[in-house]
Amino acid sequence: MLEVGCGKKGPPLPPLVKLPLAPERVLAERRGNTVDLQFTVPTTNTDGTRPANLSRAEVYAITAPPTATPLTDDQLLKLGTKVGEVEVKAPRDPNRTADADDPADEVEPPEGPGLDQGSVVRLQEPLTEVMLTPVEVPNEENEPADLDGNGASHPLLAPQPMALTRTYVAYGTTTRGRKGPLSPRTEVPLVPAPTPPATPAIAYDETKVTLTWPAIGATREVAPPPAADVLPSTPLGNTRPAIAYNVYDATNAASPVKLTASPIAEATFADNRMTWGQNRCYTVRTVETIGAFTIESDAPEPRCEVLTDTFGPAAPQGVQGIPSEGAINLIWQASPEKDLAGYIVLRAPPPSEQFEPLTPAPIQETLFKDEVPRGVSYVYTVKAVDRAGNTSPASARVTETAR
Repeated sequence: MLEVGCGKKGPPLPPLVKLPLAPERVLAERRGNTVDLQFTVPTTNTDGTRPANLSRAEVYAITAPPTATPLTDDQLLKLGTKVGEVEVKAPRDPNRTADADDPADEVEPPEGPGLDQGSVVRLQEPLTEVMLTPVEVPNEENEPADLDGNGASHPLLAPQPMALTRTYVAYGTTTRGRKGPLSPRTEVPLVPAPTPPATPAIAYDETKVTLTWPAIGATREVAPPPAADVLPSTPLGNTRPAIAYNVYDATNAASPVKLTASPIAEATFADNRMTWGQNRCYTVRTVETIGAFTIESDAPEPRCEVLTDTFGPAAPQGVQGIPSEGAINLIWQASPEKDLAGYIVLRAPPPSEQFEPLTPAPIQETLFKDEVPRGVSYVYTVKAVDRAGNTSPASARVTETAR
């Protein structure tokens, strides 16, 4: 008789702990001696289920000496410094999850205080003197590196000056305090920030605000990328970094708005947003590009200007006089200005140059009937007026006589 066994019995296996995915790549922007960090809170676990099993997200940073061997994740977290953490809404039961293709109504939403999963986290780290000093990385094997066959240490390459960097990573922590996988690392060069430009000069017309400032020269030299047989590094050398500028609307000093989609090379910028009567403040930061990373200077004092409409409309075009019985009819083309308030019609008996307005207030129509005695000639001109009270030059004159 054939018997089939079910295998050896043993203690039950512990439940699989769901871990949140690593936060998407930490984005870092350096402005002066401040690093602005940004990442997105995970919404999914490493097995593809949702919501993510996490209660907070943390960011760590380390300034390590440039070496050929990168630090391990354990070394980075042990020797690094916590930049900050944010509380995140957590699932009531981390094991009650839905697969990626399950309907949304089958997912119990996370609850509690903190940010929603999927939110964008923004943190700042001021760079201090302490952060400019690399941490000491212990040699876990207690032996010198780069030994030759006789046990004598030797350098692989001639020493080169290196640009110190600070490395940032983020990860999610589960409801029970277990760390999820680390995000990809982001490195920020710790070279001195570039020199800020002078406060910009402001000029404007009816269509745009134009900013100009003195150009800044390169402030340091950076070596070209190493050849294929040279260990990776960020040495300083003979290539000057690219200099460019970012322009900010600093009207709201607490949250300036970047107006340049990417750094511009020219020391001038045109802002096409025109709102008369608005107080507008601008500041410009110098931008240096080192490798794939850009560093902004500190912001100089903003330059502010109230945009005041002192620009009159163009003179009306196509003014014609059409005589009729006891009247002269005037017509002209509509002016194109968006802030047009109307037109003033003026008349003078020739040869007098003393024009008197026939309309006490601007009229909206592009025609006007002037009842005058028959056989008497008059000279007419038309001016346009905008809503700020600015008046255009006089149109071409026309002379007519009523029949």
